[in-house]
Amino acid sequence: MDEPIDDCIIVGAGPAGLTAAIYLARFHLSIRMFDCGTSRASWIPTSHNHAGFPDGINGQDLLDRMYEQAAKYGARRDPKRVSDLAKDGDCFTVRCDDEEYRARTVLLATGVVNNRPEGIEDQLHDEAMSRGLIRYCPICDAYEVTDRRVAVIGTGDHGTAEAQFLRGYTADLTLISPHGDHDLSDECSKALDEAGIRRVAGPCGGFTIEGERIAVETAEGRMTFDSLYPALGSQIRSGLAERCGAELSEKGCIIVDDHCETSVSGLFAAGDVVIGLDQISHAMGQAGVAATTIRNHLAKARPLRR
Repeated sequence: MDEPIDDCIIVGAGPAGLTAAIYLARFHLSIRMFDCGTSRASWIPTSHNHAGFPDGINGQDLLDRMYEQAAKYGARRDPKRVSDLAKDGDCFTVRCDDEEYRARTVLLATGVVNNRPEGIEDQLHDEAMSRGLIRYCPICDAYEVTDRRVAVIGTGDHGTAEAQFLRGYTADLTLISPHGDHDLSDECSKALDEAGIRRVAGPCGGFTIEGERIAVETAEGRMTFDSLYPALGSQIRSGLAERCGAELSEKGCIIVDDHCETSVSGLFAAGDVVIGLDQISHAMGQAGVAATTIRNHLAKARPLRR
C-alpha cells in the first residue's frame, strides 16, 4: 500500500510554523509539522511587544498556547529534525534520518540561530537570558534597558548599527570588540563618536553574573553591565531550501514572492529564515499569507470537500 501524501508538511514549530498549522488545519487540510525544539521564541523570558498581552508573555508559554490551538483542529507535531528535502514531480519528499514522508506542498519555518559570545557556558548563558542580562533583540526589548548601563558585543557595520539603535534608549552604552581591536570604518567611528558611544577592545570573555549585573573581561579590565547585547550575526537555517533548489539571498535567507512562495513551485517559507524583520508578529503575518496561498494552490486540484 502506498504511503499517504500530506497536503502540507511544515518544518519548524516557532510562531511562523504554528500559525501556519492553525490556518492549514482550519482549512481542513492534512498537515504534519516537524519540530526539532530550537525555536528562538522559546528563549524569550517575557515578550512585551506582542499584541494582546499587555503584561507580556513568556516565549515558551506563547508557543504552548499556539500548539494547543493548532492541535484542537487536528494539527500533528512530530519531535523530529528534518535532514533532507527534495522535489520529485508534483510532490516533495521530506526525510527525517531514515524515515521519509511525502507532501504536496512544504512550508519552511526553520528560523535562524543567534551566534553566542565565545566561551560562555550554557548554564550561565541561559540564566542570563532568563534574567534579561543577555538580550539578542533590541527591537523586541530595548525599552526594558532604558537609561540602563548596556554593552554591545560586536564591531564593524553590524556592531555599530546595533549600538546606534540602542543609543535611542540609553546614553550609557559601550561597544566591546569580541576579538582584539575594533574593525571600524571611518564612517562607523565618526557615527559612534557623534553618539557618544564608548569603544573597548577585546578579547571579550570571562562572563559571570554578579548580583543584578553581568560582568565581562575586556582589554581594559573587568566591566559590569545591566544588559549585554551580542551583535555577532546568526546562522540562517536555509539549507533545506537550498538543497531543494530554492533561490537564496547573498546572506543566505530564502527569497520568496509576495505570497511567500520560493522559486520552487509548491515550496513556501515564512518567518526569520526569510528576509524580514525577525519579529514574531511579522513571522505570523507571513505564515498566514503562506498558508492561505497553499490552500488556494491545492484547491485548484481538489476544489470540493469530500
